[in-house]
Formats: sequence, structure tokens, C-alpha cells
Amino acid sequence: MFKRTFHIIIAFVSIGMLVSCTISNPVIRFGVNSLARPDAFAMKHYLIMPGSKELEANELQFIEYADYADKVLKKRGFMKVKTLDDADIVIFLSYGVGDPQTYNYSYSLPTWGVTGVSSTTTRGTVNTFGNTSTYSGTTRYTPNYGVTGYRQETVSETVYGRFIVMDAYDVAIYKQEQKMKQVWKTNVISTGNSSDLRYIFPMMAVAMKPYIGKNTRRMINLIADLDDPEFKELTDKK
Repeated sequence: MFKRTFHIIIAFVSIGMLVSCTISNPVIRFGVNSLARPDAFAMKHYLIMPGSKELEANELQFIEYADYADKVLKKRGFMKVKTLDDADIVIFLSYGVGDPQTYNYSYSLPTWGVTGVSSTTTRGTVNTFGNTSTYSGTTRYTPNYGVTGYRQETVSETVYGRFIVMDAYDVAIYKQEQKMKQVWKTNVISTGNSSDLRYIFPMMAVAMKPYIGKNTRRMINLIADLDDPEFKELTDKK
């Protein structure tokens, strides 16, 4: 399940480190932002269309991503229709991946070694022969261990920005006035090591689902696990 944290993300660049993944338990972080008219959620019937001139409605990639969008919209109570006459809103779907950004991080790593002697122990024997004595023994030193210095290490990481935007417009006003009036707009952004939008798109769609058609009044930071049952349900092809 998604967990909400109360941090405001000011700009896309400020979440350059919002994705951290481990092999055993990958965790992905998102920023979700949504604006909406007060009556936005009353408009339930929609058509979905490409949101930019680079996208085509009959392209397989758009069809796949629009299907994910339809699934989360359905869970929010929206109903897809076949014609503009039956629609309250037209939703323009946009998505993409930004150029790679490389970050270098330097840190100091302590080195470990002997820093001194904590104690000494001497053991031996004395041999006496007449008026003459001899001694033989062994002294052992117990060393102290600790930080003897530091060495500089540098890590380089390349990340990609990923985004989805759903932008809804009022069909009735467009028919009457030939004007595009926005009803609501919801977007999700994330950064990570992968530029494969097909991999991350379903989880981003799940992240934005609770906020579609709502006014969040700010950008919200979310944390999600790839073991989230909603994500598995969305990607289940059965």
C-alpha cells in the first residue's frame, strides 16, 4: 500500500534522489500533484486521447499505457465511453522520460588499524646453577585497534526523470463555446536508474490513482513497494 509522507517537493529537480531500490525489497518514491475544479468529480464519463503531437492513438505504446490509465480511472469511479457525445470530459494522456542526469557523490571512508598498545604480558623462567642465575622469557603486547585515517571514495549514479500527466477538459463547454476549459489535471513524477517507462508506468499510474480529479493543493511525496497488491493486479495479464 502507498504510504503518504508530509513533504512538499518544490521542483522536479529536487527529487533527483527519490528512487532507491534493493534487490530484495525494491522501493520507489513519487511526487504527485493534482488540480481540480470544485465540480470536477461529478464528471465521470470520459474519452482518453494522446496529450501531445508526438503520440498517436493507434500506436501500440499509447494503447498499452492508455489501458493502464483506464484501469485506475475505473477504480476511481470514472466510466469510459465510445463517442464524444456521451463524454463529460476528454482526458489527454501524456508521458515520457527525460534525458539522463549523472550525479557524483564523494564521502570519507575510515581505515582501521593498530593505534597503540593496551597492555603487555611477560612470562618466563629463572634457572639457577650454583651462584649463577639465568632468565628466559617472552613478552606479549596487546594492541589497540581503531581508526587510523580516512580515504576518499566517489560514487557515480545516472538517473532518469519519468512523468505521467492526465489532463481533463470540459466537453459541454467546448461544444457550446469552442473553448478548452480544464476540469482537472493530475501528474506524477519519479526519478530512477531505469529509463524503461514500460517497467515503471503501472506503478506510477497506481500512485496517482487516489488523487485523480482531486485538488491536492500541493505536491505529495509517496512511497510504494513493488510488492503492492494493487500494482500486481494492474499488471496481471490473466
